[in-house]
Amino acid sequence: MTYTSTITSASLRLRESRVVAGLLLDEVDRPTSTNVEAWTKTLLHDNVLQMGSPVSIRRIARLIRARLEPMGIGLWHMVRDGDRTLATQAVFAAALKESRLLADFMRFVIHDHHVVFAKQLAPHCWSDFIAACRGRDPDMPRWSEATINKLRSAVFSMLAEVGYISDSKSLALQHVYVEPRLATYLRDNGEGLVLRCMEPAE
Repeated sequence: MTYTSTITSASLRLRESRVVAGLLLDEVDRPTSTNVEAWTKTLLHDNVLQMGSPVSIRRIARLIRARLEPMGIGLWHMVRDGDRTLATQAVFAAALKESRLLADFMRFVIHDHHVVFAKQLAPHCWSDFIAACRGRDPDMPRWSEATINKLRSAVFSMLAEVGYISDSKSLALQHVYVEPRLATYLRDNGEGLVLRCMEPAE
């Protein structure tokens, strides 16, 4: 287990995730030999992500694909075609799968706050969490203070977007009910840990 800082590259990015999910679904029906060419043309030449820099397009697309690809076709459909709540939760599930740091924050910090019926996250919870991560993972990178702050910002932004906190300033805790279609998909596809991370109040 090694914690990474990949989530600093992008928060949930629902709009872009819907586009990438659509591209992944399109690939299913294409010969493998044409996938790379079609992927590059759609992203860079057609600029479907509507971003100015090719470097940013490649970086964001690569991260979103790394999140979505392991979760399978069923989740891609939820991201591309689901309403905002379902699609946002599906992207969050993919982010949890991809980032051990995000998953452990849900497992240990959000869960523990719910256990004691806290109304908001403690101001020092992020610094305490990072210190605990270092205890769990001796090989964890020695991030700069700036990177640690970026990680905090990315994680809290995600939590606010899904609804676990009201916003990234007040840090008021809220209950989130996982959409039944997503919960069933996660159970049926061996993603019980991801589902447990998403149900910290259970």
